[in-house]
Amino acid sequence: MTIERNNPPENRLTHVRSYRAPDGVRLSADVGGPDGAPVIILMHGGGQTRHSWSGATRVLIERGYQVINYDARGHGDSDWSSSGAYTLDDRVADLRAITDTFDGPFVLVGASLGGATSIHAVALGLRPQAVVLVDIVPHAEMQGVARIVDFMSSNTDGFASLDEAIEAVAAYNPDRPRPNDPSGLMRNLRLKPDGRLYWHWDPQIMANPSVARAHHDLLVASADQMARLTGLPVLLIRGLRSDIVSDTGVAAFRTMMPQLEVVDVAGAGHMVAGDRNDAFNRGVIDFLTRTIPLTQAAGA
Repeated sequence: MTIERNNPPENRLTHVRSYRAPDGVRLSADVGGPDGAPVIILMHGGGQTRHSWSGATRVLIERGYQVINYDARGHGDSDWSSSGAYTLDDRVADLRAITDTFDGPFVLVGASLGGATSIHAVALGLRPQAVVLVDIVPHAEMQGVARIVDFMSSNTDGFASLDEAIEAVAAYNPDRPRPNDPSGLMRNLRLKPDGRLYWHWDPQIMANPSVARAHHDLLVASADQMARLTGLPVLLIRGLRSDIVSDTGVAAFRTMMPQLEVVDVAGAGHMVAGDRNDAFNRGVIDFLTRTIPLTQAAGA
């Protein structure tokens, strides 16, 4: 079952479409691009929404790809799970619900949690044409992961104003310049009847304090499974200021997958696309042009 509605005028390249997961959770996505073209599925990181991919969505559609850019369960405009079903298995089931709606080649592009979902999906049998991982490796730096967990677990009582939310983001990422238009942060916030602003994700996601370690251990095992697909093109785009992906983590991943390509983005932290969207887009487009050319995919 799908429901569609138009986006605002500034987003006329896409329309909003809803997908239904096996457990009934509704997933909201921006969808656009020509029919018959390869599908690029964009998956944001934990604590983000699909709007973090706005620039990449536009560039990919203009290049001639189809794009499905969706909010993960418990995030953005997608439903929250009433049972707190937020494991990687749940997220892979969501992804399969999307890929079951079309035929033809597709590429998974996942940042952080979205990248972990991509790796686990391949381990469970999903077969994309290629995978792009954004600042995530199987052997991530747990200190950096802990910072994300702490950030997502804090401020559960919300914010009295947008300025308070901006200060919280700045405290987490002090090296990132503050946006010229901070109102964009409202896409990551919900205004509740009590008049306070709350993050646009379900607090139940972080209810289990061991979730980060559980994801890490499963990710290592899933990456080992993915590594057995020796012909699968995999690109890692990492921010050189990231505290999640280190040289050691990259080397360990490359030992598992010798075909791994790596694009280092100077001046970017864990939020690579947000920090250096231009460099991110160049890396992705170059990789896609070589691994899934539009003319070849169209049968020309």
